[in-house]
Amino acid sequence: MPELPEVEVVRRGLQRWVSGRTVASVEIRHARAVRRHLAGAADFADRMVGGTFGPAHRRGKYLWLPVVGTGTSVLAHLGMSGQLLLQPADAPDEPHLRIRFRFAAAATAAGTPTAGTANGTELRFVDQRTFGGLSLHPQLPGDPDGLPDAIAHIARDPLDPAFDEAAFHAALRRRRTTVKRALLDQSLISGVGNIYADEALWRAKLHYDRPTATVTRPRSAELLGHVRDVMNAALAVGGTSFDSLYVNVNGESGYFDRSLDAYGREEEPCRRCGTPIRRRPWMNRSSYYCPRCQRPPARRALPRRG
Repeated sequence: MPELPEVEVVRRGLQRWVSGRTVASVEIRHARAVRRHLAGAADFADRMVGGTFGPAHRRGKYLWLPVVGTGTSVLAHLGMSGQLLLQPADAPDEPHLRIRFRFAAAATAAGTPTAGTANGTELRFVDQRTFGGLSLHPQLPGDPDGLPDAIAHIARDPLDPAFDEAAFHAALRRRRTTVKRALLDQSLISGVGNIYADEALWRAKLHYDRPTATVTRPRSAELLGHVRDVMNAALAVGGTSFDSLYVNVNGESGYFDRSLDAYGREEEPCRRCGTPIRRRPWMNRSSYYCPRCQRPPARRALPRRG
């Protein structure tokens, strides 16, 4: 599933090419792609026609585009295989095309259509596995970015300037869980998925099963620093692409997979100490770690009965 850096790359593409455009028509090819819009596919299409997209925003793995002047925002979740692609209007349809937005032609100050790059293009939502989707939601009252009320419970992400490190540490210590589970808890910190959790934990020399109650304030601050560093490094090269299902709005893949230190490197030498990286099953996923640099926590003996 795309994580924060991949979703941010898509957001930047939407901001450049889609924000400010007015929707001329919407074609919904698969109702499942708008299943989270409870009023149905026809209502979604009708309410979008004539709407103008505002600035593109992101919180964690969620994207949204406010519809100017309506008090609503289009919420996008890419799921496992969702793609938002900007395509020429005459480009062949993708095999898994689910939704098509056609735009009204942009106009000059004189009121005549322009022939700019964005004209003659359309926004397409393509999703092979149909786990993702688009939906229209009321905006959270008073939120300047038009945050959809459906994701008001999602925590801010570590790249958000308003992210509260002290509150994160306090919540971390209160949770009776382990550090990787906490990193993937979207109500605690958003945008961190399996890949970047493993990478940040490797950099911090923390085992994924370390109890959160044992993480000190300096260690949590160090871990957050590594989370940010990993994500910024991934952003610089367009995210991580292990297959063709993650691309930006222009269909280009990211290259951070070539720089990974832990994830996907089972039996390859640790870049710090040379010990082979191990993979362990974890919550229907895998955790990659160095058994020497990231020593597992000591197991406390259970008290004897009687």
